Amino acid sequence: MGIATKLMYVNGEWIPASGNKTYELKSPATCEVIARIADGGTKEVKMAIAAARESFPAWSKMSAKERGAILKRAEANILARVDDIAKLITLENGKPFNEAKAEVLFSSGYLSWFAEEGRRAYGEVVPSPFAHKRFWTTLKPIGVIGAITPWNFPANMITRKIAPALAAGCTVVLKPAEDTPLTALAIAQAFHDAGFPKGVFNIVTTNDPRPVSAEFLADPIVKMIAFTGSVAVGKLLMEQSAKQIKKLSLELGGNAPALVFEDADLDKAVERVAAIKFLRVGGESCICANRIYVHKDIYSSFVSKFVQRVKAFKVGNGFTEGVQIGPLISEEARARVHALVEETKSQGGKVLLGGHYLTEGECAKGFFYAPTVIEGSKDEWSICQNEIFGPVANILSFSDEAEVIARANNTIYGLAAYIFSRDLARVLRLTDALEYGFVGVNDGDGYVHEIPIGGFKESGIGREGGKEGLREYMEVKSVLVNIQ
Repeated sequence: MGIATKLMYVNGEWIPASGNKTYELKSPATCEVIARIADGGTKEVKMAIAAARESFPAWSKMSAKERGAILKRAEANILARVDDIAKLITLENGKPFNEAKAEVLFSSGYLSWFAEEGRRAYGEVVPSPFAHKRFWTTLKPIGVIGAITPWNFPANMITRKIAPALAAGCTVVLKPAEDTPLTALAIAQAFHDAGFPKGVFNIVTTNDPRPVSAEFLADPIVKMIAFTGSVAVGKLLMEQSAKQIKKLSLELGGNAPALVFEDADLDKAVERVAAIKFLRVGGESCICANRIYVHKDIYSSFVSKFVQRVKAFKVGNGFTEGVQIGPLISEEARARVHALVEETKSQGGKVLLGGHYLTEGECAKGFFYAPTVIEGSKDEWSICQNEIFGPVANILSFSDEAEVIARANNTIYGLAAYIFSRDLARVLRLTDALEYGFVGVNDGDGYVHEIPIGGFKESGIGREGGKEGLREYMEVKSVLVNIQ
């Protein structure tokens, strides 16, 4: 049985790349080729942008209720295929099947959330200071959107962007991560089967994102770029988009602190910090806890319990029953994480657990790394200043509230932060003082559909989710009527 070739989705049709060009997609758990993917470029993205432009007038004029009904049909299709899509995520991303299944379920929820929010895209009547004039505002869709999504949440990052864009009346060209196109194509099939008009939603797959990104930036038809990825790439997109004053929505890197105070419920804090660190793609997440600050009075107890908890995590192929942490996405990613651990050791940091490749049994062929716990690092070291993006927990001690606030805020990032304390006054002070777009209190699950997520400082521009997520894809039009 041969390896299947997957086509991209443009203008309501499944098409190959020019010259039938493809690239091999490999599993990070086994390094085996799992599919051949249509390897598109400038020609294909131009076709997709043209299709999105052609479909925009009719789609944008459709009522929000009608658009929402189609989005809900797409959600129903995804929910009917949860296991199949989750298997694709595990196959191409490596995360455990149960985690992948939870992602599919959560990602589908953005479709119904924004289907309803689209019906609440209200303008407003503004009181006029003049008896002979009337003022009001309306909200209008921006136009064609170029969306670029990462590999770590290959379903959720897509629906979190395209659901509000489509609900607002925009049309979309999506470039999914080259490492995880299968999930995106399965979502496209669910949308196709839901009856989306041709050209409203398009996917261009490619092994080289540069030509696609360049076309998004160069073509004036593309009015906005929605991107999740690194700070470095986000800055390049921001610089290049300035030539046409394109709107941007950027969710970039994170360096999340978790602050564990002496009055915290210790066992719950250990469990929830471990979850937000290791059980989100094995640490390959922008909102994972990178710097775990623990009050000196409970530091020893926390570290002892935390190490024991991490020891219990099962690492392996995501399809193996009971596995909680899969491989990293690539050898490059694994080598980068290990280099950071080695650098920290050379500076005087102490590895309490892990700190090495896993190369035996079912971990022999993939990009597996041992769950790692480090203590003794300093705030100015790379491990504290840069995103770890891997299964490495970095634990530090602190003495008082003012000190840890200053240390937690001492970073270019500002995406997510976590507080563990039962002192309500302290919690209120900290949620105000921490310079982060999302703050979780006594929680290790992360964000939900109903509230927005986005970064302060260099962690991004704009918000996704919540009612704010819809407004990102809409322009405000002001109307003044002189009735004299």
